[in-house]
Amino acid sequence: MNVLVVEDEERISSFIERGLRAEGYRIQVARTGPEGLALARESSNSNVATVMLLDVMLPGMNGLEVCQTLRAAKIQTPILMLTALGSLEDRVTGLRMGADDYLIKPFEFEELLARIEALARRGPEQAPPRTRRVIDHLELDLGMMRATRGGVPIELTAKELALLELFMSAPGRLFSRERILASVWGSNEDPLTNIVDVYVGRLRAKIDSGREHPLIHTVRGLGYRLELVK
Repeated sequence: MNVLVVEDEERISSFIERGLRAEGYRIQVARTGPEGLALARESSNSNVATVMLLDVMLPGMNGLEVCQTLRAAKIQTPILMLTALGSLEDRVTGLRMGADDYLIKPFEFEELLARIEALARRGPEQAPPRTRRVIDHLELDLGMMRATRGGVPIELTAKELALLELFMSAPGRLFSRERILASVWGSNEDPLTNIVDVYVGRLRAKIDSGREHPLIHTVRGLGYRLELVK
């Protein structure tokens, strides 16, 4: 997925860009309102899902004007407003201009990430939830919480199913160990534990053992991804 960051303060945009790239997102950065507006229009004409992070105070054209212009043009890209203006009136104004969410600076990266993911799930037009996920011959039935590969059932524990669901929610996306730990085990788990590596090893043994083309791949020092590589 693509994230368009429209932020004129380099320190903040670099912080966001580094963090999101580490999570596997494609990033575009604009420093001015007109530049952000142009990139948003381009992305709306592509088939790439995009979330826009839009600062309020921008040179050339402020974020509220950018948001209002996009909505007037029927461009429904999800927009998360970023601002140091934290009053209720400011937040209401942004939402009335067409923003989908509002995040006040300074913010924690995990909260930013959670809000991006929520907007990405919603999308410009809410799609019905998928109950089945398939990659190659691996299928996960979310309704039955059952996995098969090549039609053969795979016996998985609840945590292994949760881990597989996370991987299959975004094939090809790199998940850091920290992200996996927080998503599957919760934020209270000891960050120094090796439980992620243990469970990825177990899951890999169950779905990839004896297969010509394994699906779970290790990116040394960064994390894991699930994708078909031939």
